[in-house]
Amino acid sequence: MIVHSNPSPGWIELLITLKGSIAKRIAIRCLLITVLAALIVFIEGMYPGGFHRVSATPFTLLGLSLSIFMSFRNNACYARWWEGRKAWGRVVWEVRSFARESHVIADAQLRATLLQALCGYAHALNARLRNEDEFDAARTWLDAERTRYGHNVTDGILRDIGGRCSALASDEAISEWRYITLEQRLLGLSEAQASCERIQNTPLPFPYTLLLHRTTLIFCLLLPFVLAQPLGWLAPLFTTIVSYTFFGLDTIGDELENPFGYDDNDLPTDAIVRHIERDMLDSAGHVELPPAREPSDGVLT
Repeated sequence: MIVHSNPSPGWIELLITLKGSIAKRIAIRCLLITVLAALIVFIEGMYPGGFHRVSATPFTLLGLSLSIFMSFRNNACYARWWEGRKAWGRVVWEVRSFARESHVIADAQLRATLLQALCGYAHALNARLRNEDEFDAARTWLDAERTRYGHNVTDGILRDIGGRCSALASDEAISEWRYITLEQRLLGLSEAQASCERIQNTPLPFPYTLLLHRTTLIFCLLLPFVLAQPLGWLAPLFTTIVSYTFFGLDTIGDELENPFGYDDNDLPTDAIVRHIERDMLDSAGHVELPPAREPSDGVLT
């Protein structure tokens, strides 16, 4: 996630900054469209009148329709990004609540083990959403082998914590209603995991994305034919600006559709996991805590 050191950057900085911009990802496409526009203007200059009969009306209607369709898709992609952030906020809320309510556990060593397992859960969930090895990511915080947690390591950690809390209730080390309270925290974590998995495993319908990609490309390819005659050598400039806008919005939607990866504009899940580590270790009585993650070159991972 991009974090600006200056919350109100000047207009010059906004024009030249590349960090967090999608300009690098669409530069080649925009360059090709610009070259095409320059070629068409050159041909129009060699053979005047060749594009006089190309009407701008169909392109105006197509551009308007494309803009509306693109705004709907980008809103849907942003909603996925924001829902992912709310789900991770739910994870932070639930683990903090579990740590506070677990003070009822008299066995300090067992409580510390449970809090460390929650750190492992956060690491495992982060890895799961990136299609990485969950157990390897959480290994440092767990006290058992992979087989104990099953194929879904992230859920297996919650299952293991719930089993230990249930054993405490059976041994009457904690009351039944205390156990129910702790179990509600685990239920909230499970719901947050399911929300994240729903976002990751259910992309936007492919026909919508394919239609938008194709229409955007066709619109930008045909635009120089309309602008060549009335604008002359200004046509490549305006074609580049329009192409940058449409290709950029299209690419932003692709980037926000899955917010759990390593793109500059994805959610800073590594930083959130580190916050959870610090909170759990502090609650367990540790004095030396790992440092909070800071933005690197304006990017908070």
